[in-house]
Amino acid sequence: MSRLTVIKAVLGPILRLLFRPQVEGVENIPGNGPVILAGNHLTFIDSMIMPICCDRPVFYIGKDEYVTGKGLKGRLMAWFFTGCGMIPVDRDGGRGGVAALMTGRRVLEEGHAFAIYPEGTRSPDGRLYRGRTGIARLTLMTGAPVVPFAMIGTDKLQPGGAGLPRPGKVTVRFGEPMEFSRYEGMDRDRYVLRAVTDSVMAEVMRLSGQEYVDMYATKAKAA
Repeated sequence: MSRLTVIKAVLGPILRLLFRPQVEGVENIPGNGPVILAGNHLTFIDSMIMPICCDRPVFYIGKDEYVTGKGLKGRLMAWFFTGCGMIPVDRDGGRGGVAALMTGRRVLEEGHAFAIYPEGTRSPDGRLYRGRTGIARLTLMTGAPVVPFAMIGTDKLQPGGAGLPRPGKVTVRFGEPMEFSRYEGMDRDRYVLRAVTDSVMAEVMRLSGQEYVDMYATKAKAA
């Protein structure tokens, strides 16, 4: 039994007790083979709650600072986050996006489930922002289907993503798989990448009920 399975088995009941997730559409996630789970990102605990709602292990990218701490606390944090499925990547600098993309590709080519937040960062105000095209490149490079998902209510339990979340009820909603095989070999066409990304974000918007903003969340935070 892998460490990821062990930690999920231990933490799962605790997180379900604290956040009482109502899960809809989990049957849309294929039981095996590569799949991309693409959803909105409201707060830090999204990455803890969504994976426990799936019947199979889910991997995702996280900041390498979560696993580089010193001393006992640092080692425990590294053990916890990597055990929860996080793959640490240095996302700072010009090569951060490429490293994240290549990591996701490797995970998918190994036949696993890979979660991604196309917005690239947490929403600053609860609205859904424009998706970055890495999600499109991943599905076109690997042929993996995309299962859109929506986190609903997590921002109410941990406003701003800071501090300890309070107990409460959240909803995790999965949509039907989306496949883009008609665009095979076009992973460098920027118009195709934008069209695929916008299709995924439209489905995330439908599932979440969020207001859509046609700008990047990073620009909204900087404004």
